[in-house]
Amino acid sequence: MGMEKLVSLGIVESYFEKMKANLAVDAAIVGGGPSGLVAAYYLARAGKRVVLYERKLAPGGGMWGGAMMFNEIVVQQEALPILEELGVGYKPYREGAAVVDSVHATSALIYAATRAGATIFNCYTVEDVIFRDEAVAGLVVNWAPVAREGMHVDPLMVSARTVLEGTGHDCMIARLVARKNNVRLDTPTGEVVGERSLNVEEGERLTVENTKEIYPGLFVSGMAANGVSGSFRMGPIFGGMLMSGRRAAELMIAKMEGRDG
Repeated sequence: MGMEKLVSLGIVESYFEKMKANLAVDAAIVGGGPSGLVAAYYLARAGKRVVLYERKLAPGGGMWGGAMMFNEIVVQQEALPILEELGVGYKPYREGAAVVDSVHATSALIYAATRAGATIFNCYTVEDVIFRDEAVAGLVVNWAPVAREGMHVDPLMVSARTVLEGTGHDCMIARLVARKNNVRLDTPTGEVVGERSLNVEEGERLTVENTKEIYPGLFVSGMAANGVSGSFRMGPIFGGMLMSGRRAAELMIAKMEGRDG
């Protein structure tokens, strides 16, 4: 066998094995930002089959760029145990907060999630959900370039016991579920309320508080949790995102194991 064929065959066979192994999962996560990656880590660590779909080439969401491309972020004291567990280095700053190199932090989250056993598929878009028995039961996926170029190409389906939306400000899955199925979400209005302007303290607190199951089978975390419930954005402080991801995993595990979160 020539090396050219070996290279192609190795990639194709390995990829399709990975794809086939993740057509039915315990948890499917939409969006590879910090809350989604942390949720993937804790779910995989608990022995669940976890798949995460990221639209872009690199997972990590808005964490890579820090603030205005100053590649540093702030994490408050309550979330530092998560950084320590995931092996993320940080420097103590003031008032219990720490500063973290954003490139180091983001790459560490990706590594931790995949090392724990989560599978990440990048360059994917989620264009719909599987809706069965009045619950979200999986995802409908396609290549991100298909959506970007507006091509009419049918998708594939992935069954999931639980789905987590971590799409950030867009809240795209929650909007889609409410609109296409004429259902009410567990939000103040029954719909996606939309995020409010920036308030760091309240945004961070409410991110964790708003992390929940908003419709049977569908959970929200991170900025999507605040967006669906009409809460604040918070800027380049990421403790709330990390704690939201951990909380989402706890709730999803509790649902799968038939107990209260």
